[in-house]
Amino acid sequence: MKWKEVYAKKLVDIETVLSLVQSNQTIVVGMTPMEPKVFLRNLHKIADKVENVTVFTCLNMENYPFYMNKEYNKNFQNASWYFGGSNREAVKNGYGTVTYVPNNLHQAGTNLIESREIDLFVGVASPMDKNGFFTLSASVVYEKDVIEKAKRVVLEVNPKAPRTHGDTQVHVNDVDCIVEVDYDLPEVELVEPTDVEAKIAEHVSQLIEDGSTIQIGIGGIPNAVAKLLSSKKDLGVHTEMLTESMIDLFELGVITNKRKTLWNGKFVCTFAFGTKRLYSFVDDNPSVMFLRGRYVNDPYVIAQNEKMVSINTALMVDLTGNVCSEALGTQHYSGTGGQLDTHRGAVKSKGGKGIIALRSTAKNGTVSTIVPLLPQGSPITVPRQELDYVVTEWGVAHVRGKTIRERTLALISIAHPNFRNALISEAKKLDLI
Repeated sequence: MKWKEVYAKKLVDIETVLSLVQSNQTIVVGMTPMEPKVFLRNLHKIADKVENVTVFTCLNMENYPFYMNKEYNKNFQNASWYFGGSNREAVKNGYGTVTYVPNNLHQAGTNLIESREIDLFVGVASPMDKNGFFTLSASVVYEKDVIEKAKRVVLEVNPKAPRTHGDTQVHVNDVDCIVEVDYDLPEVELVEPTDVEAKIAEHVSQLIEDGSTIQIGIGGIPNAVAKLLSSKKDLGVHTEMLTESMIDLFELGVITNKRKTLWNGKFVCTFAFGTKRLYSFVDDNPSVMFLRGRYVNDPYVIAQNEKMVSINTALMVDLTGNVCSEALGTQHYSGTGGQLDTHRGAVKSKGGKGIIALRSTAKNGTVSTIVPLLPQGSPITVPRQELDYVVTEWGVAHVRGKTIRERTLALISIAHPNFRNALISEAKKLDLI
């Protein structure tokens, strides 16, 4: 009964939470499926009372007014670890309300708390249990680290947030304010792969051996890969993001986690993002361990999984092997996320493979994604000295340990045939071959 009384004393409305926000403060919120929607939907209402408030987010799920209005650029700044569509729109329209935070996922939280004080954390949690514990539900990428350092902690307690296992528990004594909410978690449906994505997936699937531990993301190519793994045996999962395709493979008996050399028998992730089916799967499921991003995505931790395979996508790869996955020149598109973390960990793993899979063309086949040089200003997500496998619909290029000449020729061989002659010509001009 004691914990219910403590809970009741901390229960407030959203107006009370907004009154805690002061000028020049730093606020951090839960990410993606665990965005505190009520707080973010209402934050702009105090624009006339504050200025220079920085709000750290990651892959925003809605067009929140506080940064989607140019009039608020003196009041709020949305600092995002990973851009979504609304961030791109705000930047494109010149609102002056959005900025990007360069990072590797496993360092996002620790870099943040070491660089500044956190005035307020606002996140989403599952309902409190009889012992006074909430769980941070479907994401502990950086949330737990920030909670331990923030001056004030606010939780939007949502009965639709699954109760999860791992390092997700927060006690009511460590929370300052509680807002009761009831909204659906953000969902992303499985995307049916295109014919091109299916061809890419076929090449990727041939690189995955029985007993491998895998990390796959979301989208057409990863979903296509998952569809082609039904004949594999005893796969394991160590991934930043748990996705719905992994449930399919679990139910088929393909994913068993029995041959993992780290966290044997367990799914390991740092957040989950999918549909209600996925959230139902992780709810009170002791086989799914949600652990902090600084652990799950640490390359030295990932490498402890033998036969670790990471599968990531990219925007373009240059002929020497530099991978760009987050921007088109200076036009920022997404973020580094955990791509370099998981690629590095897989390459360091005994028998591991780091795979970058992408379509050979973009813009309806009018441009090649294998390019002589990255456009000026493009960030390098995976540097050439760490690249392992590159896969397109035209084949596989294994470039680890290869010379510039060897990797240039290998990458041209998996470029679209329409662009190979031009790439050869440019490679000669650059003295690559």
